[in-house]
Amino acid sequence: MRVVLLCLLNFLIGSDGFTDTKKRKFPENFLFGAATSAYQVEGGWDADDKGKSIWDTFLHDHPEKIVDGRNGDVGPDSYHNWRRDVEMLRELGVDFYRFSISWPRVLPTGFENKINEKGFKYYDDLIDELLKYSIQPMVTLYHFDLPQELQDLGGWTNPLSVTWFEEYARIVFKRYADKVKYWITINQPNTICIDGYGSEAMAPGINAMDSGAYECVKNVLLAHAKAYDLYQKEFKKKFEGNVGISIAVNWYDPINNSTENAEAVEKARAFQLGLYLDPIYSKDGDFPVLVRQIVDKKSKEQGYSASRLPKLSPQEIKLLKGSVDFLGMNHYTTFLVKPSQQEYQSPSFEDDVGVEYSQGEQWKPAKSVWLKSAPYGLYKACIYLNLNYDYPNIIITEHGWSSGPGLRDNSRVDNMRGYFGALLLAMEDATQVKGYTAWSLMDNVEWTAGTSERFGLYEVDFESENKTRKARLSALVYKNIIETREVDLEWKPKNLKIHISKNDKKNNYKAEL
Repeated sequence: MRVVLLCLLNFLIGSDGFTDTKKRKFPENFLFGAATSAYQVEGGWDADDKGKSIWDTFLHDHPEKIVDGRNGDVGPDSYHNWRRDVEMLRELGVDFYRFSISWPRVLPTGFENKINEKGFKYYDDLIDELLKYSIQPMVTLYHFDLPQELQDLGGWTNPLSVTWFEEYARIVFKRYADKVKYWITINQPNTICIDGYGSEAMAPGINAMDSGAYECVKNVLLAHAKAYDLYQKEFKKKFEGNVGISIAVNWYDPINNSTENAEAVEKARAFQLGLYLDPIYSKDGDFPVLVRQIVDKKSKEQGYSASRLPKLSPQEIKLLKGSVDFLGMNHYTTFLVKPSQQEYQSPSFEDDVGVEYSQGEQWKPAKSVWLKSAPYGLYKACIYLNLNYDYPNIIITEHGWSSGPGLRDNSRVDNMRGYFGALLLAMEDATQVKGYTAWSLMDNVEWTAGTSERFGLYEVDFESENKTRKARLSALVYKNIIETREVDLEWKPKNLKIHISKNDKKNNYKAEL
């Protein structure tokens, strides 16, 4: 087993991917998939007795926050177009489809005493259709859309949210454990908590900068651990599925190698990565020591009698440690870090971290202002996980690229190929990556960006009655990579027509990691 020294990395990977010429292939048991989330694609926001989610409320109350004015009320309307969605997955030839269940669609009030069978039927039909064609469902239990009635009780800042989520998870596990072998409890705690409770950027937009974000982090992580423990005790032996959590693992590099920048990037990694990974993967558990030291010190200076970062009890630490079968790694880009030259509002998460982020001027930009292509960062992030968290089992549960409308999305193809190159090199250097998930299967409602940023392998005509989907160039390139298991930089399709393979895969899928 060997690990390439990070200081020599740029000799092997440039900003666009490989610079060497070695041929690398994905192993035959490597899994390829595509992803969406409920709010972003389903539509049907009030159909068939669905309850309100915090995103329904947030964007209905604040339409001015949406770049192009299009919210998720209808979107691609997968609630009515799910058969076409499965057909697209068949066209690509993927092994699995990662989608999320809308908590308020199946439990309109958030509580287990009111189960919406009409809402569950949508997922019944979708899962059965996937399995009919040997496409494995990878189900995310929570992808940002908390029932509004639970938010009215404090949402993720209420310690009872841990129990609410566990009860919801039990209902879904009971219904689908015999059909679903891969589960993701919660998607991106940092987005839920820092952007949703520590700012106004995402729903519910609470902006509780003092302690709300950290209370949310604790409760979300414990909710995940409770759901994981529930599956292990009640479902694992019989159904042998795997349960993980999806964490945003973008990469953070110092803007240069000065001592002050090295210290800044250490803080960035502790707050952006370690805050969520350490309680699960580190030897001692708990939140990172550096985060604890900084927040404790600042809290005292700010006049608080106790730290704004809540403590984890010995029982909670024990519950969290090892509470995954795999790490869902959402990776999009890399940031360059230096100490902050500005004053942030205090108290706040930004003030606690105290750093500034930028990106390389030479890196190719996407449509999203925060997204630039830097494939080397994926490699570095993988090696960081290996060295700090003992070579965890990983599934890339999101990676993607935003563009404008149009079928010939060459920038997405370039990004995909570059990052696949970096991923293959990371796997060559002992990273235990078991699968890759393209974000996303189709254009969707990209939260407050609306449909101004397109992440889809398939373009959606949002103006058409049936929300027509058409394959982009990237869909055909992805299909070719899945079929050949390698990244051919020269391969081009003859046209943009795509068809379902005559040789549908047989269901010889194994859930073991």
